Amino acid sequence: MNKQLLVLSFGIGIAFFALKPAQAQTTPCATHEAIVAHLASEFGETRQSIGLAADNSVVEVFASEETGSWTITMTTADGPTCLVAAGQAFQNEHNALPNFDPEA
Repeated sequence: MNKQLLVLSFGIGIAFFALKPAQAQTTPCATHEAIVAHLASEFGETRQSIGLAADNSVVEVFASEETGSWTITMTTADGPTCLVAAGQAFQNEHNALPNFDPEA
């Protein structure tokens, strides 16, 4: 889970840079349905997590546990879904929160 949050946080940071006007034209974007279908058919990726960014954009992490490929997408409320980042070696972890209670 910590790695997922790290990847998601990293992806959100990249997303803000990717959506700058100078770079927006080079960011691959399409309808949400087209992106999801492409990630599933080409990479075997399914949605692993979803969240809402500060600007109300939807951020999703897609991954394949079989191949380890992963993709982060961002969808604005009034726009297309754009690819933000992608890579390899995805690991789905479910880590317990550390105990911060000094009396426990």
